[in-house]
Amino acid sequence: MEIPKEVKFIIEKLEKAGFEAYIVGGCVRDFLRGVEPEDWDVATSAKPEEIQKVFPKSFYENKFLTVTAQIESKNPKLKEIEITTFRSEAKYTDKRHPDEIKFAKTLEEDLKRRDFTVNALAIKLQITNHKLQTAGGYDLIDLFDGQKDLKNKIIRAVGEPKDRFSEDALRMMRAVRFSATLGFKIEEKTEKAIEENAAGLKFISQERIREEFLKIIMSKNAAEGIDLLRKLGLLKYIIPELLEGYGVGQNKHHIYECYEHSLRSLAFAAKEKFNIYVRVASLLHDIGKPRAKRGEGKDSTFYNHEIIGARMASQILSRLKFPKKDAEKITRLVRYHLFYYNVDEVSDSSVRRLVREAGPENMEELLQVRMADRIGSGVPKAEPYKLRHLKYVIDKVAQDPISAKMLKASGNDVMSILKIEPGPKVGQILDVLLGEVLEDPKKNKKNILEKEIKRLGEMGEKDLISLAEKAKKEREKVETKRDEMTKQKYWVT
Repeated sequence: MEIPKEVKFIIEKLEKAGFEAYIVGGCVRDFLRGVEPEDWDVATSAKPEEIQKVFPKSFYENKFLTVTAQIESKNPKLKEIEITTFRSEAKYTDKRHPDEIKFAKTLEEDLKRRDFTVNALAIKLQITNHKLQTAGGYDLIDLFDGQKDLKNKIIRAVGEPKDRFSEDALRMMRAVRFSATLGFKIEEKTEKAIEENAAGLKFISQERIREEFLKIIMSKNAAEGIDLLRKLGLLKYIIPELLEGYGVGQNKHHIYECYEHSLRSLAFAAKEKFNIYVRVASLLHDIGKPRAKRGEGKDSTFYNHEIIGARMASQILSRLKFPKKDAEKITRLVRYHLFYYNVDEVSDSSVRRLVREAGPENMEELLQVRMADRIGSGVPKAEPYKLRHLKYVIDKVAQDPISAKMLKASGNDVMSILKIEPGPKVGQILDVLLGEVLEDPKKNKKNILEKEIKRLGEMGEKDLISLAEKAKKEREKVETKRDEMTKQKYWVT
């Protein structure tokens, strides 16, 4: 992997203007891991106004000494690159924001304020006479053994962990997030400091907590990340309702207790790379069970837990400031995850009602939540025959029925053109027209159908009835063939 030419361009321009400039932070971590960074960040000795003179096409709209330079690039990720002045932050009285942000004189001061050693790395490009010497030439600046921690897959706070977490308590969630996304282990002293300072999360805005929570949920180790939040005492400040299910046994239909079942459901959703709605719903789908539980042992019950759970999910998502549309979608997935379906027992009308209540746009995701629920219960198959059969029925009832309503001409048109009263002849003509359109869809135009109505109106009664019967049989063949194709799609009989 090479450093992009756009990033080199930024460094060269700053160096040419007489300033120090380094590639810093998470992008260096990912670069050294051989993973393409989401974005590239540059730290410099130049003040914001000096950066803007070097890059006139830029904007500076924040309090953090960061200028965003806009440059030409075919890569959307490299069209805007953030350049930040070396900074040294003072006390964090509110555990969220620095009381003031000061310019730092050196890169070392800047790196000392960063959260974890693997994020406190910097790259110095090898430039002489304002020219980059080699395509990949650079020096790695590592003041806190970040490279060693990277190699050993360790998340370790820079300096004294409690100081870093008292500065910004969200860093405790970030430690868990990096553990989940990178597959790294949190170093013992750092872990202990999180446990001791977990209550600091109360000072963090729900929006910031939500963003870190979702990054954990969307990681490949989502379930491990959520459980690490619990172990470190952070989960009770995020979704304390999940802890209500910890150690709560279930009935004969489940081999895992409530909390572990939720984690296993989320783990399957993450493994299958389901979207964010399915993952959150998989974690929360049984959150109402502890409050709904009646009795103990294999015959205990959880009546209406999906209704209680939907109400709880709505409150949780509202508290975490989820966008209203997202919260409503996830709540619906929780509310309807317990639908009943057995082949030959549930009618098409029941399936239509489920689709209507859960929302046709949510059906694929609802079935995915059900699959995650099944695997989380310890069953061997996520998608048994009856779930595939339900997919088939949902698809079937969603298809437009083959009827005269598909025609660009109506019964009223037939009566108007032929000047006749309502009667069997109107239906017979529509049946014939439908048969012709099914055979050749191009004929479904009002002017063509009107001419055909006139022709059929002149036909004898016996011939018209015979033609209509033939058209009905052809329509039945089309319906049967369509149904067979839908069944094949889901491997059902």
